[in-house]
Amino acid sequence: RVKVAFTPEAALEAIEELGYPVVLKPPVGSWGRLLAKINDRDAAEAILEHKETLGSYQHSVYYIQEYIQKPGRDIRAMVVGDQTVCAIYRESSHWITNTARGGQGEACQLTPELNDLCVAAARAVGGGILAVDVLEDPHNGYLVNEVNHTMEFHTLAPMTGVDVPGIIVDYTIAVASGKIVPQLPIIVTPGLPVNFLGYSLPSFSTAPAHPAAIYGKEAV
Repeated sequence: RVKVAFTPEAALEAIEELGYPVVLKPPVGSWGRLLAKINDRDAAEAILEHKETLGSYQHSVYYIQEYIQKPGRDIRAMVVGDQTVCAIYRESSHWITNTARGGQGEACQLTPELNDLCVAAARAVGGGILAVDVLEDPHNGYLVNEVNHTMEFHTLAPMTGVDVPGIIVDYTIAVASGKIVPQLPIIVTPGLPVNFLGYSLPSFSTAPAHPAAIYGKEAV
């Protein structure tokens, strides 16, 4: 669950509605910076006061997420066009699992469920070249945490053996030459939620992900 607020008062109300703990994020960011796990009202009031005082656009939009008790890791998947080309687990004893913050990468076996979820999430925002971060919830299965358009792949490529830069270049050339027409985003009916839940948890295999086939060309 996610709520967005534009004043400290509305943010505090949203936090209380979601229930503690929650995660407060900047609307635009990378490397796990400026994330805050808020465990109680005292922490919420202090952090909201700090953000209001700092005053930049990054601090004037309050992006609040329900905290998910994940199993010490999340999944970073790379989507190019209509395929999930590779994925890794990002593991850490800290609740922030970004590799830029010390998380350790390990190849994640791509399953049909994971591929379908990531492609659907990418298409919902217009598709193209995107990274999808997925959480494993013990009760609800896969949950889409973020869809990123400014992703890096310095851990993805060596951990999976997939030539991510080459796939991106090939896809970009194919789009520029008209061989591939980017998909339109999913049309969302106002008032109806977009639900990416209902996917069963994968087996926690550490086997390397298989290279994916991209528009008829095998990614190796």
